[in-house]
Amino acid sequence: MKIIAVTNIKGGVGKTTAAVNLAYLCAASGRTTLLWDLDPQGSATYILRAEAHEEATVKKLLAGKRELPELILATGYAGLDLLPADFSYRNFAVHLAQHRHPTERLLKMSRSLREIYDVLFLDSPAGISLLSENVLRAADIAVVPLVPTPLSVRMLVRLQEFIAAEGWTDLALLPFFSMVDRRRSLHRELIDSTRAQLPMLLATEVPYRSEIERMTLGRAPLAALAPSSEAALIYAALWAEIALRLDDEPPSASRASPVAARKGARAVTPRNADYVLRE
Repeated sequence: MKIIAVTNIKGGVGKTTAAVNLAYLCAASGRTTLLWDLDPQGSATYILRAEAHEEATVKKLLAGKRELPELILATGYAGLDLLPADFSYRNFAVHLAQHRHPTERLLKMSRSLREIYDVLFLDSPAGISLLSENVLRAADIAVVPLVPTPLSVRMLVRLQEFIAAEGWTDLALLPFFSMVDRRRSLHRELIDSTRAQLPMLLATEVPYRSEIERMTLGRAPLAALAPSSEAALIYAALWAEIALRLDDEPPSASRASPVAARKGARAVTPRNADYVLRE
């Protein structure tokens, strides 16, 4: 199982939008996929029309009183399951600090999922904490949405330095520019200079588009709301770049969602979008 973290120290950069769309596209490619919403705000959980399990608090998870597989929901999309957020996740770092080897707890917890899924996505909350360190420690790939501003680029450089200092040489850092407005000279100039400085940047740029923002109204991935829309095609191009870095075995299209296939499994309500994007 590969672990892909979608993370950024800064908030409001399109992180959850990227996590939901990339996880959906990963599942659509034939890989059994799980998205774990680690943000206490639960935005990915909301978009995928789910609710947190009762009593599935972070304290119980870390104490081993609840196991991850029993909390997974089927989303209604083939091959895509969800571990919904819980508001108690706001105290994730506090509870992590009470355990031995606190930066490795998430990695150990994910082992129960390795025989079930091909890819685990981690939608990480913004900020610097023990939780964000856990996310980076567990991940094989860190996808970083990057708004084209000087402070965002500075953050990326700091993140790159932190990963190098920790010796996490097996972690692939894949930043991409998000919320881009190429009508603005600052965006164009900063993107060009950053690409010259940081060659690991992905080629695909996600523009600032109202239809991407309105994804939360439809409460579904863009490729499900409007598969031939320009916004959906942009995320498809982004996923194609990331998929090249997975270096995994060819996915098995015959594998269904492990939770959806289980008799009596809890499932999210069917995908009848409240809002439909224009193609």
